[in-house]
Amino acid sequence: MTDRQAPRGGSAAHLSGPVSARVEVTHDIGLHARPSVVFTRLAKSFPCMIGVEVNDDGVWLNGKSIVKIMGARIRKGFVLAIRAEGIGAEDAVKALCALVERNFDEEKSHARSS
Repeated sequence: MTDRQAPRGGSAAHLSGPVSARVEVTHDIGLHARPSVVFTRLAKSFPCMIGVEVNDDGVWLNGKSIVKIMGARIRKGFVLAIRAEGIGAEDAVKALCALVERNFDEEKSHARSS
């Protein structure tokens, strides 16, 4: 069984096959406490199984586990492979990749007003 790459656009909540994508972490600090919580909270909002592999190390972590994600010590420049299988898999992978690309919305939520 081969993974499909998550296509852009459209919704595929009915798909149950595996979907995967790769994304580079560009956040200056990486997945410290707040980004890890945001990532796992978003992952838990989807009913599908979600796995994360860091830098092609061959170890798939439970993407819904704060302990596993924080324990991976993911830093800037690391490449995450995000894989989902089940209902909403495509939407989950797209949403999680977008979150990583947006630097976990850290700049938005912690911006100071002048």
